[in-house]
Amino acid sequence: MVEYVYFAPEITFREKAGEVYAKHRKLILEQLPQTEIHYIGSTAVRGSLTKGDVDLQVRVDQQDFPEAKKGLQGMYDVNEGSYQTSFFCGFEGEDELPVGVQLTVMGSEADHFWKTTRFFQAHPSYNEAYNQLKKQFDGKEMEHYRNAKAEFLTDILASEAYQNYLKK
Repeated sequence: MVEYVYFAPEITFREKAGEVYAKHRKLILEQLPQTEIHYIGSTAVRGSLTKGDVDLQVRVDQQDFPEAKKGLQGMYDVNEGSYQTSFFCGFEGEDELPVGVQLTVMGSEADHFWKTTRFFQAHPSYNEAYNQLKKQFDGKEMEHYRNAKAEFLTDILASEAYQNYLKK
């Protein structure tokens, strides 16, 4: 079955998304108090186009990863559509808005979600370029969007602007 992607301005979801984020942050911290949690993704960036989902990044030390993964498995479904490693696992759940949870080991190659979100918040021109990409794929096949998004984000992570941002 073909899945299609649709975007709307983040302001459409801002209030509800903030509530959903706060609720899931609290739930996760009750279960896993040793974690660091960030609100990530386009819904967390003002002025973005978004699918209207709420994404959280849960950061842990390597030694805490197995316990954190087990704890999150009790709360969410493992996202079978994403890769899993010894330092990353994606989860998904439903609330008033769809919820995604990215469990990462601090300092690993997957520990970039919060940095990328902050980069887009601090660099509106890059966020606007991302919005333009989304407009090209609005109402089109999700798989095609995901491929273009992966290429776009790879370019962002390699850009001089992003590398300079990390040095701050």
